[in-house]
Amino acid sequence: MSRITRDIETMMGSRPAENPPWTEVRRVLSRRLQRHPIPVVAHFRHSLVLTYAFPKALLEPLLPPGLMLDTHGDFGFVAIAMVQTEDLRPALAPRCAGQDFFLSGYRIFARYRNRQGRLLRGLRILRSDTDRRLMAVFGNLLTHYNYHCAAVSVREEAGKLTIHVVSAAHEADLCVTADLENRSAPLPDGSPFANWRDARRFAGPLPFTFDYEAETHSLVLIEGVRRDWHPNPVAVTVERCTFFNSSHFQGVRPNLANAFYVANIDYRWNRGVVESLAAYPRQPRVVFA
Repeated sequence: MSRITRDIETMMGSRPAENPPWTEVRRVLSRRLQRHPIPVVAHFRHSLVLTYAFPKALLEPLLPPGLMLDTHGDFGFVAIAMVQTEDLRPALAPRCAGQDFFLSGYRIFARYRNRQGRLLRGLRILRSDTDRRLMAVFGNLLTHYNYHCAAVSVREEAGKLTIHVVSAAHEADLCVTADLENRSAPLPDGSPFANWRDARRFAGPLPFTFDYEAETHSLVLIEGVRRDWHPNPVAVTVERCTFFNSSHFQGVRPNLANAFYVANIDYRWNRGVVESLAAYPRQPRVVFA
């Protein structure tokens, strides 16, 4: 059969179109890019993290196979991190190539036992927001962190830090004010923690970020490295937080468990390491837009 005949049969529908080799190549390259293939560094001008407690049964369906919920008593935890990031760039790039962004992220505290039997603590990211389109594009190109563009306002005055985030469809709006002058604030009312020492274990960030690759049923482990990380407990007023209005959280009241603030931190994310989850069955997952 001639090439012309094959092309005509394909156009007329009598012969299925062949999958061009470059399509598979593109798919493989895209998958490899999303494995956080290069180390990245940044400076955190400041980071405010709010941690919310939820019943374990509510959060477990949000984790991919292989991950276990990191718990305290009967609770699992979701952290909302709001970070003013400066000079974000590949580790080998000069500082002048860095970019400044605001980043917010919604993460579940989780654990994973790796192939060497070591139990790792880390975070599973559900959604990320940024005020720069460039960050959203490259963030989604190099990770599965689910980046979205948002309108962001950050104001620091009179010992207070106020952050407003307005997402495109209002599915992740935030309005939070932190009192930075009172560094010995009491735990929020209703916190499941008995003291700040217990609460500090769930302050984030943790040593690892866990990224699930559904196409290969694998886990990507990204290790974070920082120094002089000494977060301070702070009192916060949360006027708006729409992420927990999604259908998965309906009927459950978010319980603020702790709030921590830290400033002037150099941070590095190492190259991602891939581990197969062949020993774990695939299972349905709740996915956030």
